[in-house]
Amino acid sequence: MNALLSVSDKTGLVDFARGLHAHGVRLVSTGGTAKLLADNGLPVTEVAEVTAFPEMLDGRVKTLHPKVHGGLLARRDLPEHMAALERHGISTIDILVVNLYPFEATVAKPGCTLEDAIENIDIGGPAMVRSGAKNWKDVAVLTDASQYGAVLEELKTSGSISQQTKFGLSVAAFNRISNYDAAISDYLSSLQQDGSRTLFPGQANGRFVKLQDLRYGENPHQEAAFYRDLHPAPGSLVTAQQLQGKELSYNNIADADAAWECVKGFDAPACVIVKHANPCGVALGQDALEAYSKALKTDPTSAFGGIIAFNRPVDGAAAKAVAKQFVEVLMAPSFTDEALAVFKAKANVRVLQIALPPGGAAPWDNGRNAMDIKRVGSGLLMQTADNKEIGIADLKVVTMKQPTREELEDLLFAWKVAKYVKSNAIVFCKDSMTIGVGAGQMSRLDSARIAAIKARAAGLSLAGTAAASDAFFPFRDGLDVIIDQGATSVIQPGGSMRDPEVIAAADERGIAMVFSGVRHFRH
Repeated sequence: MNALLSVSDKTGLVDFARGLHAHGVRLVSTGGTAKLLADNGLPVTEVAEVTAFPEMLDGRVKTLHPKVHGGLLARRDLPEHMAALERHGISTIDILVVNLYPFEATVAKPGCTLEDAIENIDIGGPAMVRSGAKNWKDVAVLTDASQYGAVLEELKTSGSISQQTKFGLSVAAFNRISNYDAAISDYLSSLQQDGSRTLFPGQANGRFVKLQDLRYGENPHQEAAFYRDLHPAPGSLVTAQQLQGKELSYNNIADADAAWECVKGFDAPACVIVKHANPCGVALGQDALEAYSKALKTDPTSAFGGIIAFNRPVDGAAAKAVAKQFVEVLMAPSFTDEALAVFKAKANVRVLQIALPPGGAAPWDNGRNAMDIKRVGSGLLMQTADNKEIGIADLKVVTMKQPTREELEDLLFAWKVAKYVKSNAIVFCKDSMTIGVGAGQMSRLDSARIAAIKARAAGLSLAGTAAASDAFFPFRDGLDVIIDQGATSVIQPGGSMRDPEVIAAADERGIAMVFSGVRHFRH
């Protein structure tokens, strides 16, 4: 057998080449890869010696030669192919090891120039990979160091590489080429005439990896599957480890994402309960148990069969409280042994463990998406994700009455929750706990009324609450409804032509109102 090795990332290559050599495989290589193998005492033949043609154009041309591609593409089961190789003195290449110039890493560097990017577009590598992967029945193509161990083990145990393994390697190779070409397209079509890059390239090339097929989609007559980003962010839902329970459904995953995105936005111990993509209870506490107990009070009816997320470890006490109700999915950074023992008796409960994100300068380093995408008929809407965060210093008090420190904290809490409630959204809070949530109505007034109805149904009072509206009040009537329900402080974006009228109404009613300067529509 002959193996051609030509890699940019040389991780694990020497050990792999030693393994190949031990199985009698002849090693052929290029440039720096050949030097590395030779320096480590391995017998290696330079590609230029095989092709009888030197590398040229600063290495741009070295493997683009019939003696390389003929050896990769020749079908061993066709006598005419083998005869052609013999006539032209071409040896077969049975194992191809290629990873590509680091284009993605290069363009991710600050200050990368177009020239840098162009020089890191691999030509010979993808050409060889395509040739070998096309002829997968005869050629094993390795494009990542993670594949080395399994191939060596198979050679060790059976003396050959199976057709199943070769086909899997071929699929992985074509996927790698597809992702590589898409990265080049994304970069080049995002360039502007002045050398800057737009957030939205001329051609968008989504790259996603399937995690699992789902039983069905949003409804039983729909088919579905779950995919992750090619490079998922730490702390995102796709990194979750399912510890127990039934297979996740389409709706489970969608609701779990809403709950997890909301709960990880709080610094203090928090619990979020989601039903049909809307938070129906959110609270902070001293620990997971207190946060859960407060969150459940908001709307225990809707919480039945809901999704529950914590941003703190779940201990036995919290687990026993949660286990008293029907829950579809439970998420937390970790669970104690006692907590897992509690849910072991409830085998259908889906328990997910997700490490909290490490944090970083950019919101997407915190396990969040950089872009949001929504399908429309034969098209896509793309936007930067709503990752805007605000603090007390960002709030503008617009009324004569100043909010107290406690009111400011509740206003910010209500604002964080409102961001994850479907528009139109009205959220009443007090003492870091949701009291009433009104979601997804065509009228903001109806959202406020529904929040009040739900609060009364749960036996909660809206007196003295802080209220958040995800968008401005176009008229004073929306504010009046909120105040009529008992709110004494309100947070809203501002920005309406009638802001002066709404501010005057707040002063007339004797409440404190602050503007956030940020709208949080969620459709």
